[in-house]
Amino acid sequence: MTLQATIEQLFARQTDHYGDEYFQAFDELKAALNEGRVRAAEPDASSPTGWKVNAWVKQGILLGFRIGRIVEMAPTDFQFRDKSTYPLKHIPAGQNVRVVPGGSSIRDGCYIGKGVVCMPPMYVNVGAYVDEGTLIDSHALVGSCAQVGKRVHLSAAAQIGGVLEPVGALPVIIEDDALVGGNCGVYEGAIVGTGAVLAAGTILTGSTPVYDLVRDAVYRREAGDSVKPLRIPPGAVVVPGARAVAKGRGKELGISLYTPVVIKYRDEKTDQAVRLEELLR
Repeated sequence: MTLQATIEQLFARQTDHYGDEYFQAFDELKAALNEGRVRAAEPDASSPTGWKVNAWVKQGILLGFRIGRIVEMAPTDFQFRDKSTYPLKHIPAGQNVRVVPGGSSIRDGCYIGKGVVCMPPMYVNVGAYVDEGTLIDSHALVGSCAQVGKRVHLSAAAQIGGVLEPVGALPVIIEDDALVGGNCGVYEGAIVGTGAVLAAGTILTGSTPVYDLVRDAVYRREAGDSVKPLRIPPGAVVVPGARAVAKGRGKELGISLYTPVVIKYRDEKTDQAVRLEELLR
């Protein structure tokens, strides 16, 4: 029986007793997630979104929560690795400087590619896939099952939301070479296309339309027989904006609603600004 078939069978069982077969299957799944051999979602050229959800992987992750118990987790091999030119700063005790405890966490059962840079404090949750050369800046979150491509920059306090349930839902996807600015939030299975730039403070959700001033288009999540996620086109530069309420009491009061706006597509000037980020790696 394949790992997928085993996970699906165990997930469907209704029981309070979990034998060795549960833990063996879950350990095998975690190992595959850690190595990037299986993913909660993967590129699929035949799909309208360009991505395919592997619901059984999410079932396996949920199974891990079901069979797990609360235990003490004292760190036994806590390590830091950084450039030799930037050791920890020595602060003399006489300066009376307070350094408050804190740090970063990467949960077991996620893939971290070669050359990924993690700036504290940051957090990567189970099921996430972070590809080679990506920078996860301070206070950034990569949520459960989120898919982050190569050479992505997740700026300080960026929130890449997790989508674990329902198991068939597409997780948040940030494709290769995208730049997610500080205090951005990407939620509800939104897709940020290759090379797109989200300016600081941009929020993308399933319920907020995105107005493209360059192509005179509106992007939004569409529901139907199958949900079509919000997708930001490759190379788009998105900034926070506002649109006036067109009718009713909102119009009378002059109220505007938040909306992301595509103001241009990447050009040489934008690319030069993004290349400056390489100096931090």
